Amino acid sequence: MAQIWAQTASIYYGVDSVLTFSGGTEATKVHPNTIAALKRCGFSVETSQVGENPNYFVYAGDKVPLGIIYSKKYTNHINPKSNFLAAMVCSEADKSCPSVDGAELRVALTYDDPKYYDNTPSQDQKYDERCRQIAREMLFMMDYVKQKLILKLESKR
Repeated sequence: MAQIWAQTASIYYGVDSVLTFSGGTEATKVHPNTIAALKRCGFSVETSQVGENPNYFVYAGDKVPLGIIYSKKYTNHINPKSNFLAAMVCSEADKSCPSVDGAELRVALTYDDPKYYDNTPSQDQKYDERCRQIAREMLFMMDYVKQKLILKLESKR
């Protein structure tokens, strides 16, 4: 969710130099409830590869590509090796990765994982709450990034 919302926010704020990636401490698969929550938020999601660890193309609006999501370790070859911000988005990742090689900055945005509500009556509500919370925080973060870029450009004048 954070990868998709961060990319959405970077497009919204016109911060074209920001690319978003994701990775965890292990590769499993993107949880179907996560995909369902993204769809309920209005994203289009297409499965491009089926199997144990499917790939999903995620789009906003009229097919604005936001990225391909699939479960992978943060050390996966597709992820950057240096000059990036590492955002820990759950307390388990925060504890498991006290440092991330190559990261310029590491921040903890520890959300309550909605998976604890799987197969309960409040499952969809909890996934939607987390999706909205992540959206707000990624929008706030990209607004901050844009303001910093503007200040940097103005100081060069």
